[in-house]
Amino acid sequence: MVGIFSRRQFASATGLSALGIAATAAGAKEREMKSAPDPHTAGGFPYGFVWGTATSSYQIEGAVDEDGRGRSIWDVFSHTPGKILDGTTGDRANDHYHRYKEDVRLIKELGAKAYRFSVSWPRLFPQGDGAPNPKGLDFYNRLIDELLASGIEPWLTLYHWDLPQSLQERFGGWRSTETCKAFADYAAFVAERLTDRVKHIFTLNESGRFVYFGYGSGIDAPGLTLSKAEVNQVRHNSALAHGLAVQAIRARGRAGTKIGPAENIAACLPAFDAPEHVRAAEIALREMNASFLNVVLEGKYTDAFLKWAGADAPKFSAEELRIISSPVDFVGLNIYAPEQYIVAADHAPGFSVLPMPASFPHMSSDWLRIGPETIYWVPRLAAKIWNLDAIYISENGTSSVDEPAPDGRIYDTDRIMYLRNYLAQLQRATAEGVPVRGYFLWSLMDNFEWVFGLNKRFGLYHVDFETLRRTPKLSVSFYRNVIARNAVGV
Repeated sequence: MVGIFSRRQFASATGLSALGIAATAAGAKEREMKSAPDPHTAGGFPYGFVWGTATSSYQIEGAVDEDGRGRSIWDVFSHTPGKILDGTTGDRANDHYHRYKEDVRLIKELGAKAYRFSVSWPRLFPQGDGAPNPKGLDFYNRLIDELLASGIEPWLTLYHWDLPQSLQERFGGWRSTETCKAFADYAAFVAERLTDRVKHIFTLNESGRFVYFGYGSGIDAPGLTLSKAEVNQVRHNSALAHGLAVQAIRARGRAGTKIGPAENIAACLPAFDAPEHVRAAEIALREMNASFLNVVLEGKYTDAFLKWAGADAPKFSAEELRIISSPVDFVGLNIYAPEQYIVAADHAPGFSVLPMPASFPHMSSDWLRIGPETIYWVPRLAAKIWNLDAIYISENGTSSVDEPAPDGRIYDTDRIMYLRNYLAQLQRATAEGVPVRGYFLWSLMDNFEWVFGLNKRFGLYHVDFETLRRTPKLSVSFYRNVIARNAVGV
């Protein structure tokens, strides 16, 4: 059943829809972008644009029982019969824990200058709190040192879904603010030990996914199906955890450490660029992201969201809102596909959501519709709504069948098509002054793709999961060329 759900389809999961949002959505801010266009290479991206790639700990590390690592909710969930489509787990995955030097060489050969990876919380704190595990810290010290020695800047994500199972069992995971406090302590530990070399930290990856799929629909770990009120509270707690982590990193990290979230933003974009539809998409984007990004960036829930939620709205205090809205240095946006095409409406809330035609083109994952303009409109609208001056595309990429040709090579021309078109739209955005400062391609290599197991391949490098051999796909050459030119041709 999991295959029928979008990987990032959380706007509908929460019940947020054009019909469920009140007229107060019109409170979306009118601002001009405060960033002037940066100097560009001829027809390309700004000078200093950050080109990177990304992975996450549970998806690649393996070694789940080595060197003192504790269990995570994904260890338990992936071993539950029927939860993973192909029956695989992350027990070995890519064995990155032992092969990290080889994988750093792959990044170097790619030409990327930045690498976004996540730290495994249960590898550092086997119980989620209490005594840290020195061998876990040793691994990340070795990885960071190897990256720096190769001229690659480490960008660290604190939480990419592998919650320590102990916190789930003792506190109900993200249902409890006790987990938020443990997350802050974990963030402080990481900041104190690693920000001498790590200058950029993402707090949470995709609250919109791990909350609604993990606690609402039961598709992801920990596999719960809570009530609407409980899910809204979990979502609030995730925002609180983010805010507490920001404060902890400010207090314990090196001066100058940059911090921000990485969210799978509900991608609302105008059906076409008539001014009234652009304005309607702006309203929709704010409201469809009211339960995380807006409260993080504005320090309040929108009136429309609270009215829609009614008695199921999260319980919170003014102090919690102050913590949640602790200032961030950047915002990471994970952008893959258009979620909603928007047109203006002459009734509340000022926009209508269009139905998605069955014939809409998609990649090898059914949810991954091809909408290159998404990566133009969403950062542009987000920058205006929330007055942002530093956005990073923290994930973008596509799955592909990636079958080797008779000569043994992998000609993933569909991935190249996808990336060429998306990057051309991103280049258009930066040329117009949208403050996107960098791009992290998902993913460095094929890996354990959550509920899809090993069947969905998002990597630039092909992985044979029997031998663990890494093989460059044609897209490696494509992306290397984009990085070298700091531009994409159309």
